[in-house]
Amino acid sequence: QVRLVESGGGLVQAGGSLRLACAASGSIFSIGAMGWYRQAPANQRDLVATITTGGSTNYADSVKGRFTISRDNAKDTVYLQMNSLKPEDTAVYYCSALVAVISTRYWGQGTQVTVSS
Repeated sequence: QVRLVESGGGLVQAGGSLRLACAASGSIFSIGAMGWYRQAPANQRDLVATITTGGSTNYADSVKGRFTISRDNAKDTVYLQMNSLKPEDTAVYYCSALVAVISTRYWGQGTQVTVSS
């Protein structure tokens, strides 16, 4: 079992920055890739960024050049640095961890990010 706890969401003006953090606990030795997803009201949950245990990253086109995902394996924490925020970035952001050996993806409770224009 893996538990994920997000922090760092809030309200920011357009053009501002926020840093999200996601701390993992439990069977952390089994975690592979981790990532951030987001879901706006009435929308589906979409990929924002992912990072492998080796540090390889992948980003949604809409956030490339503005967001940076990173991972501190010693602290079992993944971060999402969000710069040049836009109102369309407003959503609940969810942390995710994949445990490949049991084909299970774990989710955090989500943190609200609101960008005002």
